[in-house]
Amino acid sequence: MPSTSTTHHDLALSLAAAWNRLERSLDGALSGVRGVSFAEYRILRALADAPAGSASRVDLASAVGLTPSGVTRALRPLEKLRILDTVRSERDARLALATLTEAGRELVDDCAAVVEDVVGSLLGRVTADPPNLADLLEELARP
Repeated sequence: MPSTSTTHHDLALSLAAAWNRLERSLDGALSGVRGVSFAEYRILRALADAPAGSASRVDLASAVGLTPSGVTRALRPLEKLRILDTVRSERDARLALATLTEAGRELVDDCAAVVEDVVGSLLGRVTADPPNLADLLEELARP
């Protein structure tokens, strides 16, 4: 019988493999359909879900687990494509808030449908309902 640390180790490796597979699948599907990466979609989704409809880059970074400079690099091309606008805060001129444009909201909706399809397809291969976590991770990690 494996020790607890080995079991935790195996779980961590399975989770990492499953995440890698999921992220690659979503990257491919999103870039092929809408021209965005899964990382960009996660940022746009966080912006769409922001309570005030806008968010600072620091808030977006916190929501998706990136650095603020990483978010800035990701948002620049999206701003050039008019997916979002950046507006200076009225209270603090040093603070810039990102807001989705109408095209950005449409992009988020389209991408959400792609994500739903990809994840549904991957989960459709798991036969148990609800799936056992170990079986789910193993199936998601399988090519």
